[in-house]
This record gives sequence, C-alpha cells and structure tokens, in this order.
Amino acid sequence: MSSSGSSKPRFFYGYIIVIIGFFVMMIVYGAFYSFGVFFKPVLTDFGWTRAATSGAHSLCFLLSGAEGIFLGRLSDRYGPRLTVTICGIIFGLGYLLMAQINALWQLYLFYGVMVAVGVGSYVPLISAVARWFVKRRGLMSGIVVSGVGAGTMVMPPVANLLISNYGWRNSYVIVGIIALVLIVVAAQFLRRDPSQMGQLPYGADEVKSESTAPGAQGFSLNEAIRTRQFWIFTVALFFALFCIQTMLLHIVPHATDIGISTVSAAGILSVIGGLSIVGRIGTGSMSDRIGNRLSLVIVLILISVALFWLTAVREMWMFYLFAIIFGFGYGGVAALESPRVAELFGLSSHGVIFGAVVFGATIGGAIGPLVAGRIFDITGSYQLAFLISGTLGIVSLILALLLRRIRRQGLL
Repeated sequence: MSSSGSSKPRFFYGYIIVIIGFFVMMIVYGAFYSFGVFFKPVLTDFGWTRAATSGAHSLCFLLSGAEGIFLGRLSDRYGPRLTVTICGIIFGLGYLLMAQINALWQLYLFYGVMVAVGVGSYVPLISAVARWFVKRRGLMSGIVVSGVGAGTMVMPPVANLLISNYGWRNSYVIVGIIALVLIVVAAQFLRRDPSQMGQLPYGADEVKSESTAPGAQGFSLNEAIRTRQFWIFTVALFFALFCIQTMLLHIVPHATDIGISTVSAAGILSVIGGLSIVGRIGTGSMSDRIGNRLSLVIVLILISVALFWLTAVREMWMFYLFAIIFGFGYGGVAALESPRVAELFGLSSHGVIFGAVVFGATIGGAIGPLVAGRIFDITGSYQLAFLISGTLGIVSLILALLLRRIRRQGLL
C-alpha cells in the first residue's frame, strides 16, 4: 500500500472502511435476524398464520436483493457514504413504524419494504472493501461480513430481554432509534476508493494489476450476465440462501415448538451468529490461500451436513452442534460472495454486478422461509422443510463444483 507520493502513509484508511463496514453490518443484520425472536409475540397478538408472517421477512429479504442492484450502481457512482446514509435513515424509520402496526399490510410495508433498504446496504459496504484491498481481499471481506454474525449473536438475546421487559412494540422503538443514529453517524466515515484519500489499494504496489488476470478485466453488467459463470454462481447462491434464510427465521420457532425455552432457543441463534463470525473470517483467510472455489465447496458441504443432521435434532446439545456446523458454513458463504465476483468480473462495475448476483440469491432466501412457513401450516411440522433444505444444499454444492474461472472468450 502506498500513497500517490513517494512516501508511504502512516495509516491505511482501508482499515477504517473495514471497521465501519463491520459495525454497520452488525447493527443492520442483528436487527434483521431478530425477527425470529419477535415472530411469536407478533403472531400471538394478531393471530396471523406463520406463512403470512414469514412473508414479510421474505419480502424484506427479496427487496433487499433487488435494491442491492440499484444501491450498487449508486455506490459505484456516488460512493458508499451517501448510499449507506440513505439506507440508515429509511431502515431506522422502518423499525420505529413497526411499533405502530395493527394490520398485516403495515407489517409488509414497514418491515418488508422499508427495513429492506437498510439490509440492501450490504452491497455498497462489501463493494467498497473490494476496491480498497487487492491483497487480503478475502480476509477483509470476511471481517466485514462477520459483522452479520456478531449482530446475530448479540441481538436475539437482547431482543428477547427487551421484549420480556418492555413488550415488542417498545422494543422496536428502542432498536429503531439506536439503528438510525448509529448507522447515519458511521456512514460519514466511508469513502468510495483509496484515490479519495490519496492512497492506492492495499497490495497494489506488490501485486500485478488485476487486469492481467483472466476474467478480471472489468466486465460490465451486460457482459457479466452473458457468461455461464454468472448464472452458475447466482443459482448456487440461490439454493444456498434458500437453506440459510429458512434456518435463520424458523430455527427459534421450531425449537420452542418441541419444548425448548425461548431463552435457550434465542441462544441457538446466537451460537449460529458466533460461529458465523469464525466462518467468515476463517473462510476469508482460507480463500486467500486455497482459492474461492475450493473454499466455497467446503462450506457448502458443512451446510448440507448440518441440515440433514437437523432432521434428527431433539435435545439442546444437538441444537448446539447443528448451530456450530451450520454457523461456520453459513458465515463462509457470505465471506466468499464479493471476492468471487471481483475475481470473475473485475472491479469497474463490481457494485452493480455484485448487486445482481445478490439479488438472484435473495430470491432463494425470500422463498425459503415462506415455503417453510407454509409447510408448517399444512403439516404442523418443519421436518419436510428441513429435508428440502438439505437436498437443495447438495444442489448448491454440485453447482459450486462446476464453477470455473472466466475468460473473455467465455461469453455466451
């Protein structure tokens, strides 16, 4: 790393980008994945079905992916500071308004639509990291997305405590105020790329230009979507996110259904979050050494094993073992998305291409919880949903094995 001058800067600002990215991810996704803790209190008050209530979470996740394309393009043009500031304001207001809901359409509007804007900040945050780091890109991306795991570990128990003491409506107000203030303040320290600070990307003076690598010459979105690799990767993530989001929303209700206390059930989600931190950082570092493709195969194997194991889980130690294996694998998938896009398609349109891949994946993440909720409403059990998820995990693994490095002549 170096500045545009002859002397090296005392401090590389890219580390600030990583810290801010981690912090914003922790707040946004900690609140987002606490929906599983709010799930039963809200459902009990209004008497809605699990499928109908799950639909708001699915809509939120789907729209966050769709908005990721727009937010990625916005970040490519104007930078992450403006983009994440807008996301933080709308996200916080969505949670404040959740305290006022009295009808299902309000749940879908305030949570499904408004909160989704904040969740979409994933794309500009991760894309910024890709621009700041050539070397250690996998590790730094892993550290930023580990904020998702930190939030998932911390927020469910906090949400459960808030709900127990203040009720779910007041708890939404507390979460909304904290999120709005902290995200907007943190966003002011973001910068689009090193040139804005008179620096070069980390490792740019030690590693050959990425434009010399196959498939890294800076594809446009139109070029990227004409490659087999784009669709193989997107569909693999579609199935992976189907499984992941199904578990993250329904694991707490499932545990309480079979007699686990609400405190212990929230703890399962916290273990998943904690191990996902290890998975994100560990897999990010591992990918820098053995490559993204092999790393992706390893974490998808772990997810598939955990999902089939879940069909036999009945005791707390079994839930914790599931959470450890699944959490590491789930975190690893998240860490590999952005570096893989950079490796395949370059950086010139990284934000919008990454946003398009994430959108395709979030369709699966939106469908999964909705399907699982519907299966429960019909059968009174999640067993079939878990079997379907395990099978789709295997499909995702097979597609990951088919994903090869791209070449310009590989355009369809």
